[in-house]
Amino acid sequence: MRILLLTHSYNSLTQRLHAELAARGHELAIEFDIADSVAEEAVDLFQPDLIVAPYLRRAIPESIWKHRMCFVVHPGIVGDRGPSALDRAIQDGVTEWGVTVLQAEAEMDAGPVWASETFAMRRTTKSSLYRNEVTAAACRAVLTAVERYASGSFDPMRLSALSPLRPLLKREERRIDWSCDDTATVLRKIAAADGFPGVADQMFGEPCHLYDAHAESTLRGGQPGDVIARCETALLRATVDGAVWIGHVRRHANSIKLPVALAFPEAAGVPELPLANWWAAEGETWQDIAYRERDGVGYLHFEFYNGAMGTQQCQRLLQAYRWALTRPTRVVVLMGGADFWSNGIHLNLIEAADSPADESWANINAMNDLAEAIIRTESHFIVAALQGNAGAGGCFLARAADQLWVREGALLNPHYKNMGNLYGSEYWTYLLPARVGEEGARAIMRNRLPLTAQAAVERGFADARLSENADIFFAEVVRRANELAHAEDFSPRLAAKKERRAKDEAEKPLSLYRAEELAQMRRNFYGFDPSYHVARYRFVRKSPHSWTPRHLAPHRNPGWQQPV
Repeated sequence: MRILLLTHSYNSLTQRLHAELAARGHELAIEFDIADSVAEEAVDLFQPDLIVAPYLRRAIPESIWKHRMCFVVHPGIVGDRGPSALDRAIQDGVTEWGVTVLQAEAEMDAGPVWASETFAMRRTTKSSLYRNEVTAAACRAVLTAVERYASGSFDPMRLSALSPLRPLLKREERRIDWSCDDTATVLRKIAAADGFPGVADQMFGEPCHLYDAHAESTLRGGQPGDVIARCETALLRATVDGAVWIGHVRRHANSIKLPVALAFPEAAGVPELPLANWWAAEGETWQDIAYRERDGVGYLHFEFYNGAMGTQQCQRLLQAYRWALTRPTRVVVLMGGADFWSNGIHLNLIEAADSPADESWANINAMNDLAEAIIRTESHFIVAALQGNAGAGGCFLARAADQLWVREGALLNPHYKNMGNLYGSEYWTYLLPARVGEEGARAIMRNRLPLTAQAAVERGFADARLSENADIFFAEVVRRANELAHAEDFSPRLAAKKERRAKDEAEKPLSLYRAEELAQMRRNFYGFDPSYHVARYRFVRKSPHSWTPRHLAPHRNPGWQQPV
């Protein structure tokens, strides 16, 4: 079928649906929901058989849903209605939730049900649930609904009685009362507002919005609400029964989200609790880099918020990586974080810098230092195990490893041009053609579309696709890493790896790849074309879309032939 995805943005769910539907042979186009007239024009141009709305912030206009079948993906169980479905489910502490695919009608979330899926609620943030359980359930439900619609014989379920429409969760309903809210309540409130809109609060006497909270199981002190400690860029606040780490804040409406210790200069006076070493701490706490070890294999976790890696984070991770190589192991597995492996340079920190160009330059060089260390490693086999998404330089940082294993459901965006025609570095000109060929590399960079785990393996970018279930995925990573570490031919394979690297270095040194890439990046950062700086500004400040990018909207391209 010809399917139009009408969406507020090209978010993780829209990307996954785009890839999954295309893989099943459907003809796809995407239109950002900018205005009724724009959506109507897209429908007239593309002439879709079906419209799917995976992520909207307003209703589909009547001029469209009255004349075309429109499916709306609602992140709630059958019968739930309202715009804060997932937020309320987290804040209320429900144990099971779901996704419903409804037919668009005049009344919100009240149309016939074409498909639904449920899932168990993890104790985590809204963003994490959305990227994982909600996205997986939504894909299953949408694919089922599309099949049912294509059959022409399915009779969707009309709800016999409508539940009350629950309004947008108000700011006051999200507010933390530090004098009586326990740690679990504080964590739920911040988790329910993660990503957007955050929890309105105060720190150091100034209003702000809180994000990225983590439990602390041992440290105590101060009055509820007090800032009592600092660790790297996070601050610890006392609760009535313990304490929570706050990772990020937005200081006012027009500001961008930043690590809390960097957003507030006053944080410099807070007592610091530096991490003693890279070993994973016992119990619940905040630790962005953590090392574990078992059966001759080292596992290096780096849980960076939204996968963004600033200059100092890259430098600290490089220190941890070099330390991990001193351990009596044969294999090191780079685990990344639960939701993101890496998304490359930290655009928010760059935007907040006195000189974004200088910070961009420092950040890309720190990323390159880390990638080079991985590429040049001769003492171990290195595995990148992607349990979460990866984008831009993060994809090529992962590809610097000897093996790249991807969890089913994770998305890879191994390209840079969406960020204002950024050229990219991280040795991609060395790593990518070697895996997918010169033409394959050009296609990936030109198409600027996400790869599913299956597509990444089929194209040669990744080496293995593992289970979508997080627990099974980790068990498979452990099994594979153990087999690699204890293989009878380990030594000759390691010797062959060294020989390949020496041969590559003789043909063209890594330093030359880096110099060539950075010459292009210097033009992006310091040249006359401001595209990168404009794109970064719009990205970090969440500027509304003015148009749909042409690589997503074939119906907007010159020469498009309207279907007969």
